[in-house]
Amino acid sequence: MKDIILSIQNTEIETLGNFKELFESDGYIIETIHVKKDKIPKELDKYAGIVILGGYMSVYEYLPYLNEELDLIKNANNLQVPQLGICLGSQLIAEALGGRVYKGKQKEIGWYNVVINNEGRNDIFKGISNNNIKVFQWHGDTFTLPSSAVLLASSNSYPQAFRLGSSIGILFHLEVTSQMIHDWTKDYGSEMKEVGISSGDIINGKNSEFENLANYCKVVYENFSKMITAHRSTMI
Repeated sequence: MKDIILSIQNTEIETLGNFKELFESDGYIIETIHVKKDKIPKELDKYAGIVILGGYMSVYEYLPYLNEELDLIKNANNLQVPQLGICLGSQLIAEALGGRVYKGKQKEIGWYNVVINNEGRNDIFKGISNNNIKVFQWHGDTFTLPSSAVLLASSNSYPQAFRLGSSIGILFHLEVTSQMIHDWTKDYGSEMKEVGISSGDIINGKNSEFENLANYCKVVYENFSKMITAHRSTMI
């Protein structure tokens, strides 16, 4: 039986992106849940891993499906099911496991430098040779870390990645392609006006940035896949 990855989408345009091909190339089956129309599963036994994706909503809106995701995250962490939260997903993991999500002082939209610390270099980012990497951001909210979480990366403004047990939260986007960002600029254009940038500012002439991002995504995927394999071995 092939391992199943649960992918939770909070909005149609924020998808697995680069992660999709990586999971599928290793033979994983992806089960995608769209939270606004599908039921969020309560039984997690059949899932090898969980990926919780981004979205425009805020954790502190306490929407019904966000509350269900918080319950799922707590359950998965208790069962030691590997889960990876990206952007909103990372905020949900932080909130579910004892941190607090709140509106940041400034939105980060576009390309920003993030510093991977020693813990991060020996964890989900193991294999990325640069300590200081340029990544893609699109968020206004941030979080305090749960008390027992380990910080893995940060920017000048915010914590950017952490681990607590089998749960990894990454605030920035490694999964995005240029087409995904193009779609976001159309749907989230009002946010871009707030910070005074255009779609050209974040897409044009960024081929090397997208290439590096895809490479970073592959490293994170490989480390997350090792977490899945290790978890599976404990269940046999």
